[in-house]
Parts: sequence; structure tokens; C-alpha cells
Amino acid sequence: MFPTERLVCALNDFAAEYPTVGLRLRIEGLGGVAQLMLDGTCQVGVSGWTGVRDDGLVRQRIGAVRLIPVAAPGHPLAHAAAPIPSTVVREQVQLVLSDRTALTEGQDFGVLALRTWRLGDLGAKHALLLAGLGWGNMPEHIVRADLDAGRLVALALAEAPEHQYPISLVHRADAPPGPAGAWLAERLAGP
Repeated sequence: MFPTERLVCALNDFAAEYPTVGLRLRIEGLGGVAQLMLDGTCQVGVSGWTGVRDDGLVRQRIGAVRLIPVAAPGHPLAHAAAPIPSTVVREQVQLVLSDRTALTEGQDFGVLALRTWRLGDLGAKHALLLAGLGWGNMPEHIVRADLDAGRLVALALAEAPEHQYPISLVHRADAPPGPAGAWLAERLAGP
């Protein structure tokens, strides 16, 4: 969910500022970030909302990502009259990003359809959307070029239209990041 360009800039700056500090980068979705913090694998994380609280993590909100419901131009929802009623949306396969951890087991976020395909990463979800195999919510920064080129269309849903997905820096309450980690966290937070 976190914009890749912002991550790349922060990592480039980190490499220049701390050339001798080793850095391991892990890309996870949903509860995967919290799990890496909780088990001590990582010291600093960037995470969206997972619905899990009271987990021993400190969160600092650093922004939000705009999520847009989209489908391929040939998908039935792309031709439905706006606003598209939930009764129509419910009948189409929804592509849903799923948590690979047990942290949010049994919880659904933004699921409107009766039939879902669960995917572990946004790249696979993006590919299936482009192929017309379902509809789903995607970060605007990932699908903007597809929307502009007509490869995807934004859906005007009557229920759960586009929304802002909060992004936070996270670390364990009992293990704040050291100087290099705090420096990287500041860069990730942006201006």
C-alpha cells in the first residue's frame, strides 16, 4: 500500500547516510507487518490499519493512501449504471487482499461480494483486475496509469466508494528503534 517511490527515496537516503549499516527489507501486507514487529524480526515498519489494537506496538500516523474500486473495461460492473447498487456488486467476484497471518483471521475489510478470491499480494490482484477476472479496491498510485490509459475503470459504488486507507509507522513499545532506525522512520514519514 505504501507508495514505492517514497520507499525508494527513503532507502536511497538511508544508504547514503548510513553506508555501513545493514538493512533487511521485508514487504508484507496487512497483519504481516505487525507480526514482523511483534516477533522481533524487524525494528521499524510501515503499516496500514489491521483492526488489531492493544498488541504492544506504537503507531504514528504518517498519511493515507486513496483506495479506488476498479474493474477492467470489459467487466460487467464497468457497464453498470452509477451508483452501482450493492445487490449488483454482491453478485460479482471481488478480488480481496488477504492477511497471511493469524492476526486478523476471520476479519474482512471492505468485502461486499458474496464470492471472493483471496490474494496475498497487490501485484497478483492488479494482474487479475487487468485480466477482467473480478473487481476490487486498489491504491490509486498503483492504478492511476491504468485508469488514465483505459485499462481499468473506476467504479461508482453506492456502498463503500473510494476511501482513505491510513498508513502508520510502527515499532514495538518495548524496543524503540536505534539512531539509524529512527532516522529511517523519519524519512519514511516524509516532510
